[in-house]
Amino acid sequence: MNPADHLPPSYMTRRQMLRRMGTGFGALGLAGLLRDSGALAPNAAADTGNPLSPKPPQLPARAKQVIHIYLNGGPSHVDTFDPKPALAKWAGKVIPSGNLTTERTLGAALPSPFEFRRFGRSGIEVSEIFSKTAAHADEICFVRSMYANTPNHEQSMRLMNCGNERLSRPSYGAWVTYGLGTANLNLPGFIAMCPGLPVSDVSNWRSAFLPGIYQGTHINTKETQPDKLIENIVNARLPLDAQRRQLDLLREFNLDHERARGEDPQLEARIQSFELAYRMQLEATDAFDISREPAHIRQMYGDTVQSRQLLIARRLVERGVRVVQCYHGDVQPWDSHDMIANEHRRLAGQVDQGIAALLTDLKQRGLLETTLVICGGEFGRTPAVELPAPGTPGNGKGRDHNHWGFTVWLAGGGVRGGHVHGATDEFGFRAAVDPVHVHDLHATVLRLLGFDHEKLTYRYAGRDFRLTDVSGEVVRGILA
Repeated sequence: MNPADHLPPSYMTRRQMLRRMGTGFGALGLAGLLRDSGALAPNAAADTGNPLSPKPPQLPARAKQVIHIYLNGGPSHVDTFDPKPALAKWAGKVIPSGNLTTERTLGAALPSPFEFRRFGRSGIEVSEIFSKTAAHADEICFVRSMYANTPNHEQSMRLMNCGNERLSRPSYGAWVTYGLGTANLNLPGFIAMCPGLPVSDVSNWRSAFLPGIYQGTHINTKETQPDKLIENIVNARLPLDAQRRQLDLLREFNLDHERARGEDPQLEARIQSFELAYRMQLEATDAFDISREPAHIRQMYGDTVQSRQLLIARRLVERGVRVVQCYHGDVQPWDSHDMIANEHRRLAGQVDQGIAALLTDLKQRGLLETTLVICGGEFGRTPAVELPAPGTPGNGKGRDHNHWGFTVWLAGGGVRGGHVHGATDEFGFRAAVDPVHVHDLHATVLRLLGFDHEKLTYRYAGRDFRLTDVSGEVVRGILA
């Protein structure tokens, strides 16, 4: 038991006195240096005391917010956004360059069952299953040379979302809200929507060693009613002024507790979460209630779970939420190891109309210029057929995971539209021209938001950590 637990709040133990005096003299000197350098200039955002208050970026920014359409499970790039006619020529034959190492044994080349057509003035080829999205080809930059580190869902999803395959790293959404705050203090700065949970669940939007207030807020979109999307959002028993008095009293108790023990990041995160929950009563119900949208807008998006998520995403960025992720479904729906022709057509049919509507809607409202839209999965799929293991079900009409090469596309927010960056080899197996690692993608996203990825850091355990770890280069060819 801590002896200080029984002491009045004003009492200071000898250890606390020595710690405060020892660091206090250094702080005085530091304050003088910072003042002389001009680093202590007034900052209205910082003066509010709210860690989510808006902060200026380090550099001129093109984007202010992000919508990430996450096709979790690994969509096949050679069936969606990266046409490979050579697969038809080599159908039923082993790819001459050989199959790269993946999780499972591979056989012969498997041609795409879908037709690719040219779209827009740019004439970019896109699969028929994304024909509505492809109508916006002139506003999209297709990065066809992405690559990751491993062919496993868990590790690759953490890499895509957190910049590292290990568990102890903050998500990019947490980094962005840490760097920029949010434009609406009555809503979370970072929201992750998914009908269920993706692979690696909450680690995809965690804050890790960053303050807990920057963690993503998960919304289970299996529900449709606003009061079920965010449970207990309204207190039916106490009016707002009474709740405010309760929170003020609770905050005083917590601060007394903290003063006796030193800084406690978990306690501070809990205090901030109480405050955010109180403020969310003012706007959250409205933001998630798509019934308030005109009928023609709802019809434009469609009535699938994914379409509703995307409409909510537009409503959220319109209200100042900084990062919104829209996962396609529970666990890994795009993981088409079998019957890829049927499965990919079905999955694309659930989201194609909604994506096209989102891009149209953002553009009509003048939001596309400042909203960076990202779409893709954690990796792609093999151009060769996956062979079922002896004694297991399977018909040889699916594809295995492929981290060697895949496609992610971006639109809006300062991205070069009507452009294809990089390429995989002629079969779509490996990134061959201008390869883009996930770290490079993150560095580019941060640059569009106004950050040098090497300077957006947080000191933890004696080291300055960053989203891109110790690598990553801004992909200049993606920038408009």
